[in-house]
Amino acid sequence: VQLQASGGGLVQAGGSLKLSCAASGFTFDDYFIGWFRQAPGKEREEVSCISGSDSNTYYADSVKGRATLSRDDAKNTVFLQITGLKPEDTAVYFCAAEQLPGSGPRLYCSDSKHFLHWGQGTLVTVSS
Repeated sequence: VQLQASGGGLVQAGGSLKLSCAASGFTFDDYFIGWFRQAPGKEREEVSCISGSDSNTYYADSVKGRATLSRDDAKNTVFLQITGLKPEDTAVYFCAAEQLPGSGPRLYCSDSKHFLHWGQGTLVTVSS
């Protein structure tokens, strides 16, 4: 299982970014995909997750209404778009994958320990 996160960068507050998570080495649509982030000096936190079977999505309160998570199974890629970026969105964003039962992503997203396969992270910096 390999995951490659990309799309991070420096953006002004109020701007938007679209992060990508490209996957290989596994049957993509069998897996939940999660986005998590870790800001300097803070613990890792969930951002958004999507189930494999029917693309149910979950968004953390911190990004709800500003984020859109989608998956393109033909391209083995998950996209996370965040609009209205705030300085507090500054963090390294990681994508993770795991084959999990059921189709509700909220349970799994609330604890990143459910995900055993992780990409390397992409840095998002939001300037005020």
